Amino acid sequence: MNATPSNDKLAFAALPLSAAMLTNLEQLGYSQMTPIQAAALPLALEGHDLIAQAQTGSGKTAAFALSLLHRLDASRFDVQALVLCPTRELADQVTQELRRLARAADNIKILTLCGGTPMKPQMDSLGFGCHIAVGTPGRVMDHLERGSLNLKALNTLVLDEADRMLDMGFFDDIATVAKQAPKKRQTLLFSATYPEGIASLSAQFMREPKEVKLSASAATQAPAQIRQLAFEVREDQRLHAVSQLLAHFRPASTIAFCNTKQQCRDLVDVLQGQGLIAMALHGDLEQRDRDQVLIQFANRSCSVLVATDVAARGLDIAQLECVINVDMTPDMEVHVHRIGRTGRAGAEGLALSLASLDEMGRVGRIEQMLGREFKWQKLEDLTPAPGGLLLPPMDTLQILGGRKEKIRPGDILGALTGEAGFKSEQIGKINITEFHSYVAVARDIAREAVKRLSNGKLKGRKVKVRRMADLGELA
Repeated sequence: MNATPSNDKLAFAALPLSAAMLTNLEQLGYSQMTPIQAAALPLALEGHDLIAQAQTGSGKTAAFALSLLHRLDASRFDVQALVLCPTRELADQVTQELRRLARAADNIKILTLCGGTPMKPQMDSLGFGCHIAVGTPGRVMDHLERGSLNLKALNTLVLDEADRMLDMGFFDDIATVAKQAPKKRQTLLFSATYPEGIASLSAQFMREPKEVKLSASAATQAPAQIRQLAFEVREDQRLHAVSQLLAHFRPASTIAFCNTKQQCRDLVDVLQGQGLIAMALHGDLEQRDRDQVLIQFANRSCSVLVATDVAARGLDIAQLECVINVDMTPDMEVHVHRIGRTGRAGAEGLALSLASLDEMGRVGRIEQMLGREFKWQKLEDLTPAPGGLLLPPMDTLQILGGRKEKIRPGDILGALTGEAGFKSEQIGKINITEFHSYVAVARDIAREAVKRLSNGKLKGRKVKVRRMADLGELA
């Protein structure tokens, strides 16, 4: 079915959700359903299997989260819902969103099961019982083989970004997981595109699935609040043109998309050589390094994230001011994915594209799909805006000790604003991982914060603290 719901059907109150859930949605700022939510949720809540074509940023997480939470029995500490994701980053984001939406219910336990972290803490947590598991296929398979994950009580299986999982070679793993789940479960499959493998998957283990696909105009239309500008470049100008764009527009937070890993590395070298805090995100990075890069970018300690499309798939960074297409993508839908990462939640966004003469064919196809032409400007007309070197407002400190030592965000905030004597407005986002904790602090207090935390105590003991920027390879 093609979905273009009318405005009177976009209210969450039209759905058979609990009063507590509706109140929580209102508190979270969910004013009305997005098109994919309005099309998918009524079918999912009725218990149908579902194949939904939905882009990143379309609100698809809430579309399946509200459905699986609706079916959950909080009094039963068995895994009743399993969400499979292609990457750890996406799994972490889905877990966070589920926890926010689950605040309306009592004591819902949600676990993330991904590679790159030790098995034993995950096995121990599963042993205590949980309601929802979110994970990558490989790690979920590991737990199934070891017997630490039991799917006998599963009533909802979600495949998020199924096309990406197929690209990564997870077809057999997904099929194996599905076969170990009860046959009468509900299966919800979300995919940005519809490759042949999706039909094969659905034929194997879905029961008369309903199909939901946004109308072409809804799926490919870039948000109106995104300002799009384009600049013609020669190949030898391209990397330095990024510096010109940053100096002129001075965005606080930018993702620069490159078509290749080597282009990512080259651009980071150029930007770092000019004193900018820029970091790369591509497939060759170790999981630990990917996590640390993303933490620093999300907490506004890095001005520019230089990424390939594959590495950035599923990222949802709040308050992203600017996207730069360093290379024009040959895939028109990928262009919409890229620029759609800015201008979220009604905020204004800026999308800047660099195109050589060889890429004008790609530009033309994108313009035709969007139904409007690019607005062109000349690089030579750009002038550096006042303000000096563009630096991020925050700096990230790494603390040796995390969930394993039962460190919580409140402990770190208390240490910084208590004995260390800093103001709460100087402290930013706090991330706790298994063995490390990360806290963003105002850039001008970072070195002093390291000194005071190192000389003080956290949860009654001394801890090792360092600036992430001092690690060299990530600065």
